[in-house]
Amino acid sequence: MAQTGQRQKKNSSSRQGTRRRRPLDEQGIIPILARAVREVENAAERGAKVSPSNRTKFQVAALLVREERARVKDDREVPESERAEVLKRLDGLAGIMAKTAARDTSLIALLAPEAKVSDAAKALRRDMLLASGAELEPDDLLIVTEQPTIAPEVAKQVVPKSVKQAQMANPFLAPDLSALTPVPSSTSGRLSNWELIEPLFRSFEYGAGGQAATMPLPETGTLVTPGGMELMLHQARFVESVRQGHRTYLLADEPGLGKTAQALMAANVAKAFPLLVVVPNVVKTNWAREVQRWIPQHRATVLHGDGDDLDAFADVVIVNYEILDRHVGWLGRFGFKGMVVDEAHFIKNASSQRSRHVQSLAQNIRVLHPKALMMALTGTPLINQIEDFRMIWKFLGWIDDKKPLGRLMASLEETGLSPADPGFFSAARQCVIDMGIVRRKKVDVAADIPARRIADIPVELDDEATRSIRASEAALVTRLVERYRRVVAAREVPPVGVDLDLVRLVASAELEESKQSSSGDNVFTMVRRIGTAKAVLAADYTAQLARSVGKVVFFAKHIDVMDAAEAHFASAGLRAVSIRGDQSPKARQEAIDGFTNDPDVSVIVCSLSAAGVGVNLQAASNVVLAELSWTSAEQTQAIDRVHRIGQELPVTAWRILAAQTIDARIADLIDSKAGLAARALDGSDEQVSAEGTVQLQALISMLAEALEHKAVAA
Repeated sequence: MAQTGQRQKKNSSSRQGTRRRRPLDEQGIIPILARAVREVENAAERGAKVSPSNRTKFQVAALLVREERARVKDDREVPESERAEVLKRLDGLAGIMAKTAARDTSLIALLAPEAKVSDAAKALRRDMLLASGAELEPDDLLIVTEQPTIAPEVAKQVVPKSVKQAQMANPFLAPDLSALTPVPSSTSGRLSNWELIEPLFRSFEYGAGGQAATMPLPETGTLVTPGGMELMLHQARFVESVRQGHRTYLLADEPGLGKTAQALMAANVAKAFPLLVVVPNVVKTNWAREVQRWIPQHRATVLHGDGDDLDAFADVVIVNYEILDRHVGWLGRFGFKGMVVDEAHFIKNASSQRSRHVQSLAQNIRVLHPKALMMALTGTPLINQIEDFRMIWKFLGWIDDKKPLGRLMASLEETGLSPADPGFFSAARQCVIDMGIVRRKKVDVAADIPARRIADIPVELDDEATRSIRASEAALVTRLVERYRRVVAAREVPPVGVDLDLVRLVASAELEESKQSSSGDNVFTMVRRIGTAKAVLAADYTAQLARSVGKVVFFAKHIDVMDAAEAHFASAGLRAVSIRGDQSPKARQEAIDGFTNDPDVSVIVCSLSAAGVGVNLQAASNVVLAELSWTSAEQTQAIDRVHRIGQELPVTAWRILAAQTIDARIADLIDSKAGLAARALDGSDEQVSAEGTVQLQALISMLAEALEHKAVAA
């Protein structure tokens, strides 16, 4: 993909003489693209998933449409009338592709700039260009087959000295059986020829029936832990299910309900030691502390770098995602009897390195210990789509890439239903839940956790900033409307009213171009400018709040906003500490301890991305969100740093919004995105908004509103 992009300008330049044709002639690249796009469209209209060959065709067509648009825009020798005609035809093709992707949403991923371009796609691109009459460079004529990726088990491997000592001290450590292939599940059952993975995902959209996604949990009378601390009842019931023999869990309790404690107590009653815990880097220290609090009879060791200071004789090995590539080999052979993956939504991308490493480790652990305790912890298992479940379920051994496995398949068979039967979705959802999904909300299980609320505080920016931002919004809307009108003009039959599919296409194209540029009037630069413009206003509100109510947590996305806030607090005579992404774990913990224990520290300034997980800030009950997140999950995680077990006061999140800007629109969209998890996991009947990022939905709403306004005015 990178090589293709690097050669784009050179190749476009070399093709100019050959490809400059009258746009309506049946020559050049556009007729070839039109045929390819129509073929994929026809396949999608038949209702089945688009075949691999047509997926390749779709991706190559998208690449060439982008290349041709860039070429025509940059070529000053092309007459203006011809340029307008070519752009109109290209937008028409893009419109067809958007509608095709709406029918088969799996095609949308192929439009992303980071989408991998296969050798087959490179070859098809070459063939299409040659068929168009283009003269290609030698590098483009030769398609070099990519070298196979080194298996994660053997890449960049180190074996810490302590691990070697542990192996010598115990020659009876589990043998390396990683090459063995697990026995596949039976293929002779009633459902063996059915596609079941997608129906299982859909069952969490359609089969809720008003019930939260939580497996039945036993009652218990045991609340005391080895550390002398007492579990809450919802925690104790979870641990009791482990005591009774259950071994795989997606523990999806809302943030703040003590998932770390439950995981450690589960490992304790299951005797799942040595235990491997995979976590984000920022919470490694906290996990070690929690081991000491809840199960002090077991020793924890934290793996850093190459593992020079690792204690391989400890019971709990804590490692962060970022260094798994160095250690996945020996970790997979070490003989762990349990594995916990914290913030498990980090592995939702199947192609990411951390996801591949986690899946490899889980498979090796299950081979060595089929009854190992496997736990995925996340308060936000779903970010944008139901398919975010896929890698978590695979980690837990419930499914593979193609089908349900073992006990899940047997449970589905026992229902006597197939995806064609009306009751399948509800029954299938329960089968998956019974595999070990546990989801509790604070309102249901923690009466001592006070309710929280979000209060929006509109602020007026200074006149110059307001004028500049409003002008940028107007320019963006104008650009969107013009692009929409070009595509409409290219159609033989214009749409009646506003074509929402076309609106989505135009917004998607704008978003894609915005991701390639850090300048200009796009949604990303606008939101950042808004954040910078309201930084001091948000800090001033925080200072007033701190003087009246005590400690306050201040969240922002960008470093310049955090810097401006800290400078304002200093000038106002308030002591502040901060949590940033570039801090060491020690400095981070010192900031948290200072905020918690030092009465003179009034404010902690936090990065939304760096402090969104694994941080306990319940010394405060007020949170200021100076900048908006792009997801409901990130906003919720930030608030839940304060709204946790042990919080004795009502929690209020004060969301600072720039009046008369896109800020308020984005805030509404963030709130609407919360409906996905509510419907899939909490049994809510709330309507889920159309899938897509908040950025995309913001652009869609801006364009649709502008078109409707113009239609009314006309």
